[in-house]
Amino acid sequence: MSESPSTRPSAGRVAGMWAKEIAIVVVGALLASTLLRLFVAQMFVIPSGSMENTLLIRDRVMVQKVAGWSRGDVVVFRDTQGWLADPAEETDPVRKALIFIGLAPDESSNHLIKRVIGMPGDHVTCCDVQGRVTVNTQPLDEQSYLYSEGGTVVAPSAMPFDVVVPAGRIFVMGDHRDNSQDSRCHLDEGTDGMGAFVPTENVVGSAVAVVYPFDRWRTLSRPDTFARVPGPTSPASAKPVITGEIPVC
Repeated sequence: MSESPSTRPSAGRVAGMWAKEIAIVVVGALLASTLLRLFVAQMFVIPSGSMENTLLIRDRVMVQKVAGWSRGDVVVFRDTQGWLADPAEETDPVRKALIFIGLAPDESSNHLIKRVIGMPGDHVTCCDVQGRVTVNTQPLDEQSYLYSEGGTVVAPSAMPFDVVVPAGRIFVMGDHRDNSQDSRCHLDEGTDGMGAFVPTENVVGSAVAVVYPFDRWRTLSRPDTFARVPGPTSPASAKPVITGEIPVC
């Protein structure tokens, strides 16, 4: 038996039902995207050449917030140490909203990206007789990720340093060592040089993939050399230990 005109839903009612269903789907998708950005992963844009050639300027990288991070990982962290002379916040409200829900990468310059070289308590020095950075006396083989041009790999550091990382902090360096204002350049800042060491609570997460441009898509992994680094010989102290002359960048 066919449905009578009096009991068939009107076109307006059908349209309203569809609009309600679409709204529920859209809101659910936005909520899921926001939760993913807050607790699982977030995309950032590389602002400088300090991580070349691992990461290039304007690369978009995916940063995971679930699995943790350690020595050798490339991490994004908030700049609360004042490393950036004039940090820029996103001011466009529409773009801020898109960033918040995870539909646009964070391009504000109040975040930095570097490689973790020293964890709390680690003794990090440069350089040994072969010009290598050492962590807890273990030399690092950094040839696979340091900046290179024309077949020539940049030196691990043109500036000698000798530090013990304090509790709750990390020592970070860029892969393009001649073009990176990293922990080495801030050893004279803050109380007892604390300004050189990034608070672990500021770390957003570790970069796991370059997702754009598409021709540069690849995953990022921890270099094998860091697996050979032993743990620190003693618990991390509240203050850093800085030996010798302070590097001048």
